Amino acid sequence: MKKFIVVAVLVALVAGIASFTHNPTPGTIDVNDSLRALYSRPVAEWPKPTIEAGVQWKEMSALPVDSNIVANLKDPKINLGKLLFFDPRLSGSNQISCSSCHDPDLAWTDGRTVSLGSDRRQGTRNTSTLLNVAQVKDLFWDGRSTSLEDQAINPIATIHEMNQEPPTIPEELEAIPGYVDLFEKVYGSKRISLDRVLDALAAFERSIASRSSRFDEFINGKYTKLNDEEIQGLHLFRTKARCMNCHNGTYFTDNQFHNIGLTYYGRKYEDLGRYKVTKEAADVGKFRTPSLRDVMKTRPWMHNGLFYNIEGIMNMYSAGMPQPKRKPEQANDPLFPATDLLIKKLDLTPEEKKSLIAFLDAITGVPDKMDRPELPK
Repeated sequence: MKKFIVVAVLVALVAGIASFTHNPTPGTIDVNDSLRALYSRPVAEWPKPTIEAGVQWKEMSALPVDSNIVANLKDPKINLGKLLFFDPRLSGSNQISCSSCHDPDLAWTDGRTVSLGSDRRQGTRNTSTLLNVAQVKDLFWDGRSTSLEDQAINPIATIHEMNQEPPTIPEELEAIPGYVDLFEKVYGSKRISLDRVLDALAAFERSIASRSSRFDEFINGKYTKLNDEEIQGLHLFRTKARCMNCHNGTYFTDNQFHNIGLTYYGRKYEDLGRYKVTKEAADVGKFRTPSLRDVMKTRPWMHNGLFYNIEGIMNMYSAGMPQPKRKPEQANDPLFPATDLLIKKLDLTPEEKKSLIAFLDAITGVPDKMDRPELPK
C-alpha cells in the first residue's frame, strides 16, 4: 500500500511539473514548446523582444482597420485632393504630377534608384512610399517637414521635380471651370488659394494606407495564416536579428533618425542626412527609419535607392553594417559619421536570413487598386 502511495505521489509530481512547463510565465520561452505554440497566443504573452536599454519602443499590433481608399474618395475634399495629385498641370511643364513619383501601381513609389523630374533631371534620394504617410511625424528622409501641407510645396517648387512656381497655381486652376466648382463644393466659395490646394492634397495623402496583411490576420487570432518559416522570421525579427530596436509598433518604425553606416562620407554617394537640417554634428548620416509595412513592394531600398536585392541587405545587417574607420587626416573631423550603436554584428545563418525575408513577405499586403481619374476641364 505504501509503495502504491509513493508511486502515485511521483506520478502526480511529474504531471505537475509537466503542467507547469507547458504553462510558462507570459513572455518567457518554453524549451518544450514550438515557436508556433508560443506565438499562437495573445501578443502580451509572446516572448519578450531583444531591446537595448534606453530604447523607446512599442509592441507589434495589427492595423486598426483595413484600408479602403475608394470609400474615402466619397469625401469631397479627399476626392479633390486625388484629382490634384494626379494632375500634371500643377507642374511647370504640365507633364509631371505628384503621381509621377508616387505611383499607386508601384506601392506609391516610382521604382527608381532616385526620383526623375522636370527635363529628366535626377534627384539625389530614393522616393519614399506614401503608404501610411499620415503616421509619419517628420517627413522626407531627413525630417525637414513636419506636415503634409508643408511637404507638398517642396516637390512642386523643386527644379528637379515639378519645377513650378507655387504662387501661380491658383490662377492656373481658376482657368479650369471644373476645378472652380469642386473648390466651391469643398470650401464654400469659388476662391482657389495655394493653402486650399495643399490642404486638399494632404487630405488625399492621409487616406493612403496599407491594407491588412497575413501578419495582421495572424495577430488577430487566425494562427494558420503564417507558416512555420514566417513564424521563425517573426521570432528572429524580435530577438536575435534585433530589428525591433528600430522597427516596432503597428507600422514597424520608431519614427526616429539613425545612422546605419551608409553615409558614404567623402565618396561619390555622400549624403549627410539629417545634419543638413539641424546642423548638429551628432546628426551626420542619420535618416528617418522607414516603415516596413509593404516593404517587399517598395524596392529599391535605403535613402539612396542603391539596394535592389533584399538578400544583400540581410547580409549587410548580419555583418554589422558598414563601420567606417577614421583615416589619420580625419582624426579631428567633427563631421566624421558614427554608425548607430544599435547596429551590431548578428551572424545570421542562411536559414535565418531566409526566414526573416519570409516574415517581411508576411507583413506585405495586397495593395488597393487606384485608377487614374478623369481630370477636370
